[in-house]
Amino acid sequence: MSQDQLETRRREILAAARGCFARHGYEGATVRRLEEATGLSRGAIFHHFRDKDSLFLAVAEDDAAAMVATVARHGLVQVMRDLLTRVNDPNAAPETAGWLGTQLEVSRRLRTDPDFAKRWAQRAEAIATATRDRLRRQREAGVLRDDVPLPVLAQFLELAYDGLVLHLAMGRPVGDLGPVLDLVEEAVRRR
Repeated sequence: MSQDQLETRRREILAAARGCFARHGYEGATVRRLEEATGLSRGAIFHHFRDKDSLFLAVAEDDAAAMVATVARHGLVQVMRDLLTRVNDPNAAPETAGWLGTQLEVSRRLRTDPDFAKRWAQRAEAIATATRDRLRRQREAGVLRDDVPLPVLAQFLELAYDGLVLHLAMGRPVGDLGPVLDLVEEAVRRR
């Protein structure tokens, strides 16, 4: 296989594994289920990823990189809007449909797996840095309120994001949370 074909195959495995982890959780995403989800053999999957843990970490890192890019361009509230779109859209692409499940599994593993937490710290810091950098740029552009310190605004947005994820994880009705996210966004904007 060419390098392009290998990368395409790797992306296909990540997309299918994301959905499998979202449906079954880390423990429930057995190798058999991963084989069924990807349509590939164990050997083909683990040719690209050392083991199931490496595969999950790659899925989570892929999601974190997408989140950092979105935060850098559009802010953390846009990540929340994207999350709602993915949850509300029954036709969401497989590579995005499992995003909430990945986030929930990362949260669970952060609480229960110290080794994972150590490995994940760098990704979490990248998201936090992107959020702070975006807020700093917004303040310099005169768009962001200046009566609240940037670290407080960053924590506010992070708490709103965590609250949204928890809300969705608990299976509460999603309804139209757009106005709630509008309020979160307005709370950090200059008046």
